[in-house]
Amino acid sequence: MTAHRIAGDLVDPSEPYSGHRPLGDDDDRIARGLVRGDEYCLAAAYRRWGGLVHALAARALGDPREAEDVTQQVFVAAWRGRANFRHERGSLPAWLTGITRRKIADALTARTRRTELTAMLGAALQHEDRTDEQPERILDRMVVTEELARLPGVQRDVLELAYFADLTQTQIADRTGMPLGTVKSHARRGLQRMRQSLG
Repeated sequence: MTAHRIAGDLVDPSEPYSGHRPLGDDDDRIARGLVRGDEYCLAAAYRRWGGLVHALAARALGDPREAEDVTQQVFVAAWRGRANFRHERGSLPAWLTGITRRKIADALTARTRRTELTAMLGAALQHEDRTDEQPERILDRMVVTEELARLPGVQRDVLELAYFADLTQTQIADRTGMPLGTVKSHARRGLQRMRQSLG
């Protein structure tokens, strides 16, 4: 994952940058630049602390793909909430660590929700086995649930919120903190991946 991707293509490393660049390893300059909306500082923060965020997420979640999703969410949240950063309350890495903990908690909650959903579906299928419902419909549900579970974490979460929680893409963006375009992109890629697999 590149630094510019985590900001929703806000930073293009191939293009020259004419604005303020943080000097050397000055964390304070990066923090101040980020708060001002300096996209180069977002990329610099990602390069410096992205590994830390990913390591925390991977250790807590035990899944490298989920950790990558959480890392992206952390830096998107930092960019969107940059006005809330207060240097007097702590350093930028400490602030990013706090965001990481919240995103990890969200990922664990989503995982629990998926487990509960699978258990509910299993119970419903057992009940349906005792009815006259067509076996093909039961099999279809099982296949779709299995394919959904194979998707990368963010794509799976977006589709679950859309189809099981009946949320619009705008509501999903509000709930997750992701940009609306990112939500649409994850939904589209997830559906395409499921179609290819099912096909």
